[in-house]
Amino acid sequence: MKKFALAAVAAAALTAGVAQAYTVGTFSNGFVVPNVVHNGAANTTAIGIVNRSNQTVPVFWTWFDQDSNHGVDGCFGMTANQYQGINWATISGVGMENKRGYMVFAVGGAAAGFTTATVCGAAGATTLAALGLNSQIAGNAFYVDVAGKSVAFTPVVDGPLVLAGGTNLTTMGPLSLQRVAGAASVTGTAPVAAEPAAIPAAVGVNSSTLFGRTNTTSMSLRYFIDGTVNSGNDTRIAVWSTGNQRGTHTVNIYDNAQNRQSVNFVLNESELSWFDPETIPGRPAAFVDGFIDWNPSAVPTALAGGPTETLINVGGGDVYAYSVVIAPAFGAVQSLLGAHR
Repeated sequence: MKKFALAAVAAAALTAGVAQAYTVGTFSNGFVVPNVVHNGAANTTAIGIVNRSNQTVPVFWTWFDQDSNHGVDGCFGMTANQYQGINWATISGVGMENKRGYMVFAVGGAAAGFTTATVCGAAGATTLAALGLNSQIAGNAFYVDVAGKSVAFTPVVDGPLVLAGGTNLTTMGPLSLQRVAGAASVTGTAPVAAEPAAIPAAVGVNSSTLFGRTNTTSMSLRYFIDGTVNSGNDTRIAVWSTGNQRGTHTVNIYDNAQNRQSVNFVLNESELSWFDPETIPGRPAAFVDGFIDWNPSAVPTALAGGPTETLINVGGGDVYAYSVVIAPAFGAVQSLLGAHR
């Protein structure tokens, strides 16, 4: 209890004054787990799903790598009011150890009357279900370290989802997922897809926080470090988006005394980056506790090679970020959402 109390106090100090404006804990036709990885059963991502649809539904899932290339997929049926737990190390298949990526879960548009064994093969099942009382799932996720006796919260990005027209849920590719309502919106100078449509009133879901979003020009990415890489206080930052975020981004980094320094950080992957802020060139040595102010709508400096997908500041999309802080004083790993405006 003493260790738990210390962790709680430290986490509160790190998040003080930071408003969390993402949408979490709602039901819709799908959701995204933005950071999924395992290194065997002892270090794995665990995901839980609740189905509040009025019928048995097919839930299709796809794992994408950090550049949004399709990796592996599957489908399972869920009855009304069923809970389903998933161990990524168990369902991922062989050769997936230490491969980082993200997962999309989507309800298929099958009609009522099927069983969990037959619904994935039903007519219309491979098309994303329309919003309504028959497409109501929600999820949660954790990263489990059995040896370290630690569990880290992994945020889930709530839907509704917007997919490219004609998308088959069994063959989703890099351009299939266009918008996710629970993330922060980037308008783009030439948007590829519009904002998600409003949830029908009959569904009974308060959609006021899901739609009518404005363009995001500031994301605060928390860091807590000690100046020694991979030792003591460490932070990793996850940045996920539906568009191409790849490039060198000029940002302002602040310490906990409001001192500012302009630096650059590189997002080497197009849709999921996982980086160590302690290694950012030009960071003042005394900056060990603070935040990075990143504008996802700004134009980055392009990197050679890589995916040719339109950059998110042009094509628009949705972005989500959070920090994972490891500190001996905590006695546990802390996940801190990146506030945005």
